[in-house]
Amino acid sequence: MPESEKTFAHAMLREIYEQPQAITNTFAPYIAGGKFNEEAFAPIRRWMKEHSGILIAASGSSRHAGLAAEIMIEDLSGIAVDVEYASEYIYRSVNTLRNPAVAVVSQSGETADTLAALREAVSRKHGTLAITNVHHSTMAKEADASLPTSAGVEKAVPATKSFTAQLVVLYLLAVFVGQEQGRLTEAEVAKKLADLEALPDLIAAQLPQWEAAVKEIATRYFDASTFLFLGRGIHYAIAREGALKLKESSYLHAEGYPTGELKHGPNALVSPSVPLIVLATVDKNDPDSVLRYEKTLQLLRDMKKQGATALAIANTGDTEVPAIVTDCLFVGPTTEHLLPIVEVIPFQLFAYFVAIANGIDVDHPRNLTKAVVTE
Repeated sequence: MPESEKTFAHAMLREIYEQPQAITNTFAPYIAGGKFNEEAFAPIRRWMKEHSGILIAASGSSRHAGLAAEIMIEDLSGIAVDVEYASEYIYRSVNTLRNPAVAVVSQSGETADTLAALREAVSRKHGTLAITNVHHSTMAKEADASLPTSAGVEKAVPATKSFTAQLVVLYLLAVFVGQEQGRLTEAEVAKKLADLEALPDLIAAQLPQWEAAVKEIATRYFDASTFLFLGRGIHYAIAREGALKLKESSYLHAEGYPTGELKHGPNALVSPSVPLIVLATVDKNDPDSVLRYEKTLQLLRDMKKQGATALAIANTGDTEVPAIVTDCLFVGPTTEHLLPIVEVIPFQLFAYFVAIANGIDVDHPRNLTKAVVTE
């Protein structure tokens, strides 16, 4: 059924389905003829000029987008990136010798602690960049440069399309910085932009399958009290986001960990009643991604021997992961730096259906607001 004809019980589910269009709307102003739109990115050159490294300040889901961006930017450009909790940044010493270009990420552009971080960065004379979903927000106006997302209005409190739109802009930023640093050739840039442009169709084709599969799987997991989300490398950021989505949507405890950290303490929690939610995707053209995948397979084998309940997200066509986990969801292949945009969507659906099974008003979870405008 076309999205335009589908009816949705909740804004959150509708906004999950709106992600292919939100992604297209977000990247469209930044790409022209397979290259970067020079007018849109000229301010980024000024933002980076004479600054050492990049610092990203954000909160909640936006910080998880920043954690993914840290990997993207460092991989593609070689520039060092730090990611700060926006609420902590203003308390860092003004005597630091670093002079980073500072990027703030916020859905609303009005988040109180992130706005305070931006103003602190301005006072320290750092170059500032705002990435927000509101083009005329306070952050967009006060920063030296702005790269807005175009996700459209998001009514549900849990971030879905605004989060993936942030990942899109941060991916574009990473590729642009890589180009400016001479680390990516013109052909490599064109390929990476083409990969991004192919993403909306890839996601749209899989959404109905994901919805049906996750709706059924959620009936077996909704009554667990604790979940451990695991991911390696860039996927750790998505494990964190998956855990946050479940917490805020379902009122269930969940934590996100780097996969390799499980045996350094959290493994004491693992039992059939404490499910593992594991990102086991791979980019077969990326040797580092293949190594992470192989390490994840070994951990899953160990967890199977331990009697763990495990739900994994793997590549379509993978036969190794399904053989060693309790349940498996599949995502179509794309590159390592774009997989987070794809694999987070089944996590969003998982949070949605677990919340519904627990009778939660998923669009308006208790104690939460769309924009945190007071510290």
